[in-house]
Amino acid sequence: MKEQIEILVKLQNIETETGSIRIMLDGLPDKLTLMDTRLSESEQLITDEISLVDELKKNYRALESDVKTNLSRIEKSQENLRVVKTNKEYQALLKEIEDFKKKNSKIEDEMITSLDRIEETEKNIAGKKEEYSALEKQLKKEKDSLKREATKRKKKLAQLEADRNHVSEKADPALLKKFTQVRERINIAIVPVIDYVCGGCNMNIPPQLYNDLHRWDSLEFCPHCQRIIYWEKQEE
Repeated sequence: MKEQIEILVKLQNIETETGSIRIMLDGLPDKLTLMDTRLSESEQLITDEISLVDELKKNYRALESDVKTNLSRIEKSQENLRVVKTNKEYQALLKEIEDFKKKNSKIEDEMITSLDRIEETEKNIAGKKEEYSALEKQLKKEKDSLKREATKRKKKLAQLEADRNHVSEKADPALLKKFTQVRERINIAIVPVIDYVCGGCNMNIPPQLYNDLHRWDSLEFCPHCQRIIYWEKQEE
């Protein structure tokens, strides 16, 4: 019976390792998608900044056009000064010229502010492009590493499958059936008992059952979690 229990322990170890590998492989697509999302978000930040620069430049050109229009109006008003006939008309034109100059002064302040924002945003774009490039290289490296690990794990999975078949052939069919039934219900089917404590549910087992485990002459189950249990000798 001891040999059969040891076979079940080997099977459980194989199943546990197989499960861990499958979890890793199943989670790989989500990890790769998350990396792509990070890169897309970084790229979108650059696109947004470029759009902002385009908008600022468009606004600057509009302000520049307004300044030119006002200058043309000032020139026209100055020409009219030479032909006015009354002082009232003359004063009105002077006020008109002054108003246009004030408007241009205000617009020119806005243009300076706009140029500052354009310069600042373009610096941000340059910085974000550097960050994007670094992130792209980093994520490519991580992706390549994950894919290599996945290839390695798939090979290991195939080996574990072969090992499982090989070990299963040595198991008593009746014991293997019980093992499978427990594993399907609780996942981990067989666990060691150390100092009266079940390795599956961490509950104490009865002293007599603990003593029975030392004989290795029968298949025993934890009275609490119903897993198959065996005695694991501790090193002195």
